[in-house]
Amino acid sequence: MLNVSKPKANRLNIELSGVLDAAEMQAALDGIVRESEGFSNGTMLYTISDFEMPTLGAMAVEFYRMPKLFSLLDRFNKCAVLCDTAWIRTAAQIEGAIIPSLAIKSFALDQASAAEAWLGDEDNANDEEDDFENFPV
Repeated sequence: MLNVSKPKANRLNIELSGVLDAAEMQAALDGIVRESEGFSNGTMLYTISDFEMPTLGAMAVEFYRMPKLFSLLDRFNKCAVLCDTAWIRTAAQIEGAIIPSLAIKSFALDQASAAEAWLGDEDNANDEEDDFENFPV
């Protein structure tokens, strides 16, 4: 199961648990594209609670959509990954080092408040900028 939600402007929450098949992967990727429409300087909280390898069909769907997914990177500045599986947290950190425009930091599942605080650092900076954006001159 992969759920995508938009709890506030410029923020996506993605929750993954269990095995994904092709139909679920397609729906989830469509949701990510749709929900992040118009984002700039966005943040993402990616929670992986029960990871299992996706089916071959799901991986094929993701591979097919890879160019569109790469174009989404410009919409986000930060991604916090919550997961208790150490190798997934390490892989997330490596991705963060490889993708210069996206800061990725991983946390254990019980560190959700720390992940929210890390994401909130940028959220607060953007809120201040927004306050001055419409300031009368």
